[in-house]
Formats: sequence, C-alpha cells, structure tokens
Amino acid sequence: MLNKQDNEYLCRIGPGTPMGDLMRQYWIPAIRSDELPEPDCAPLRVKLLGEELIGFRTTTGEIGLVQNNCPHRGASLFFGRNEEAGLRCVYHGWKFDVAGNCVDMPNEPAESDFKQKVKAVAYPTRERNGVVWAYMGPRQTPPPLPDFEANMLGEGSYSISIIHRPCNWMQGWEGEMDTAHQAFLHSGAVRVEQTRPGTFEHYIAKTPAPLLSVVDTDFGTSYGGSRPAEEDTTYWRIAHMLFPFFAMIPTGAMGHEVRFAAYVPMDDEHTLHWEIGAEIPEGERPAGATRARRGARAAELYRPNTTDWYGRFNMIQDSSNDYLIDREAQRTWKSYTGIDGVRQQDMAVTESMGPIMDRSKEHLGTTDALIIRTRRKLIAAARALRERGVTPPGVDTPEVYRQRSGGVILPRGVDWWSGTAELRSRFSASASREPTRSA
Repeated sequence: MLNKQDNEYLCRIGPGTPMGDLMRQYWIPAIRSDELPEPDCAPLRVKLLGEELIGFRTTTGEIGLVQNNCPHRGASLFFGRNEEAGLRCVYHGWKFDVAGNCVDMPNEPAESDFKQKVKAVAYPTRERNGVVWAYMGPRQTPPPLPDFEANMLGEGSYSISIIHRPCNWMQGWEGEMDTAHQAFLHSGAVRVEQTRPGTFEHYIAKTPAPLLSVVDTDFGTSYGGSRPAEEDTTYWRIAHMLFPFFAMIPTGAMGHEVRFAAYVPMDDEHTLHWEIGAEIPEGERPAGATRARRGARAAELYRPNTTDWYGRFNMIQDSSNDYLIDREAQRTWKSYTGIDGVRQQDMAVTESMGPIMDRSKEHLGTTDALIIRTRRKLIAAARALRERGVTPPGVDTPEVYRQRSGGVILPRGVDWWSGTAELRSRFSASASREPTRSA
C-alpha cells in the first residue's frame, strides 16, 4: 500500500505538481487527427494535465494548442474564428498563431506595438499517423517523439480508439497492467473443459493465479506472468509499463502484436484511455492475421461527442447505468461480471474505486508486484527530477519504446526475459518517424 502522502504525490498531475512536472517532460497524445478534420475547422476543447486548452487546425494544416482564455479579457478562444492561419478571439478581434504570438490587434491604433508584448500560452504539437502529440514541458527544443511502432507504420495501417474514464490516470493504468484479473474479470465464466487444450485460454483457465516476475527496464518496468503449459513448457504473459503512462499488454502472440495504450490525464479525476494498434508488417504476419483499421471500436458503443471539457469519447455503458450489468447473466454463469465488453468491465472496477483511490487502505499480494515496483519507480523519478534535475527514463532515448508484448510458450526453465529478447524487440524496419507535421 501507499501512505496518503505518497498517494497524493503519485496521483496529482496539475501544473507545479511533481508528477505533473514529470509528465510534462514527455510528448503526450492530445488529439485524434480526425477531431480536427480540415483546415480552418471548428476549434476543440482539450483538457490536458489539468489545463484547459483549445486545439485548432490552421489554413495550412498546422495544429495549434493554446490556452483557453484570451490574454486580453479572458474570453474563451473556443468561440474564436479559425481563419487565415490563426485563431481570432471574437470579443475584440485579437488573433493568435500556433506559437501563441498575437499577430493582429484590430482594437488598438495602427501605430501601436502592443501586440508585440502579448503572447498566449501555446504548446508545440507534432502530428503523426492520426495522433496529434503535444509537448507541455520546459525545453525550447522538445525531445524527439517516442518510437512507438504502432504510430510509425504509415497511413492506413493503424487503428485508434479512445475512452473517457472518469477516474485518476493511475487507476486505469494499474487495471491495464494487472495480469491476474484476466482470469477472473474477463474470463471467470470460462471453464477448463470449454477451452481447447494447447491454447493460451486453456492455460489461463487451468491455472488462474500466475506467478509474477518483474524487471526494471530503460523504459520503465516489465512483467512476466507464468503458468504451467505442457509437461516441459511454460506459458508466459509478458507486458510493459513505459514512462510516463504508457502500457503494452499481452493481447496476442508475443512479437505479433504492434500496439500500445496510453492513460493520458485530463486532470486529477479524468483520463483519456488511448489504444493504438497497427497492421503487422507483411513479412511478419502470421497466418490468419487481419488488417488493422481506424476507429476499431463500434460507434454504437459511444454517446455522441459534445463540446464540453469532458464531452469526448464517452461510452454508453457507464456508472450512471451501472454499466448495463445483467444480473441474470451473472447468476447463471453466462457472464462472470454480467457486464458486456472487456473495456466496460475494466471501467466498472476501476471507476468504482472513486475518482482517486485511497491506496493506504489496500492490501497487496504477490500478483501486485509490477504495480508496487512501478509506483515506486514513478515516485522516485519525479523526486529525482524535482530535487536533482534528473531527466526521467525515455525522454531523450526514443528507441527504448521499440517494444512488443504478448503471450509465449517457452521450454520449462528458460529465462523469460532473455528468452524473448528477439520477439520483444522485433521493431519493423518499415517503421519510420515520417510523416509528421510540426507546429
């Protein structure tokens, strides 16, 4: 468990907080490209790390991300006119470019140089394969974008889905990286006799409780959860935590999954959960592999987006309707939870903890080893940054994000970390940092 002080240290991410300062060292997924579909389209409200921001796409296609309140008299720039490579406040006509420079001040005399003295807070952006990344940190020249393979394989090969989660970012991330709950929350109604021998599902049903091994890495932490497979083999589920809030979970065969998740804090009590996947390169594609596609989550699972700060990517199943739990299905073992949908099951358990869980009241076991290690590493990195100016893991080494996760069968006694080195680092040669658009 964490004491209350450390729990606050871990969870609070607003401006000036230690964990918020840590996150601001990194590029952050901020906007899905199709939320700003064309030049000079309507601006977008974006809440990120406790800040209220306005996103807009300029006439030339650049993405701006500026403060919500106009520096003049505080009117919201959400109501601004997006025109001629800038966002113009409708109150008095002040206009700002993507760098936050005031480029027009029509309510002041022509000879006035006042506009040269006014600047809006604006954050650099990079657009790559459907994701608009933002850098909110202190560097004048931002670090490189992380080498996430799923965001680098090119136009048409990726899928992106986002879910608004009304709880602290760490609750979502901990649920993502908890390998033990798979056998219960998602598969608890599956009986061993219903599974096909020799499959991952069979091994999980046969041995619900895994043995966990955890290692520190250059990018964060990793776990291997082991279960007996056949007489001379072991089934391993291998996943990664990547600084500051990324995850790669074992959803398929090791080395054949090109995907990652991000638990991006909107503020202390609201999170956008990103999932980004990519088509496996042709030469590596196993038999029967299907092509990834954009917007893979069915639209009918979502409420229509609205323009308020928390109006993006809200699922129909939520706490207001108890995630549409079906007690009859639960009672008759048609479903372990009675809740339809893996992500909706995750939402129910993590959001029911409250906006920010009090971790001083929890009781952790052996399968929580990865969560314990990661909490300590995050807190230590935030303290090292604040107290000694130590750059946290991965900021200046984008190549450490070239990882894959998944399940694998290894001979009994083979070390899971060294034995999967080639599969974990099977970064496609066709992955490229291009195309990106800067602002």
